[in-house]
Amino acid sequence: MSAFVGAWAWLALIVHRQYSEFFLFSFPSEIVMAGWIIFSFGAALGLTCVASFVVIGEGTPAPFDAPKKFVAEGPYRYVRNPMYIGGFFALFGFGLILKSVAILIFGLPWILFAHLFVRIYEEPALRKQFGNEYEIYCNRVNRWIPRFCH
Repeated sequence: MSAFVGAWAWLALIVHRQYSEFFLFSFPSEIVMAGWIIFSFGAALGLTCVASFVVIGEGTPAPFDAPKKFVAEGPYRYVRNPMYIGGFFALFGFGLILKSVAILIFGLPWILFAHLFVRIYEEPALRKQFGNEYEIYCNRVNRWIPRFCH
């Protein structure tokens, strides 16, 4: 998880350094505080997901040490991909903290990449590993938009 987040933060900083001069937009100073709030929410959500994988799933988010038990508790009770949502909020907040339009725009392909990764790799792998339990979960819980009523 930390390597994944670190890689995206590193890429975001490269984008910020290379392309920020092309976006002449002045953010109000209050945007930095909003950025810290959004970043903190995203980071907390991501850490909660990791904790759910470790405690409930008896594994980690890493494919080489994937959870042994299916995790549908914690944030996963409301949405199927809260870790990616947390990552996006952290990235978006990071962009606001640095007042970087380049990082905010960089977040758009990140969303597309996450969606394609989930659809092409993760969901088929979870169907194979957890079978009917995962199918029932998919019918009950949305992929990206949290559902707070069951």
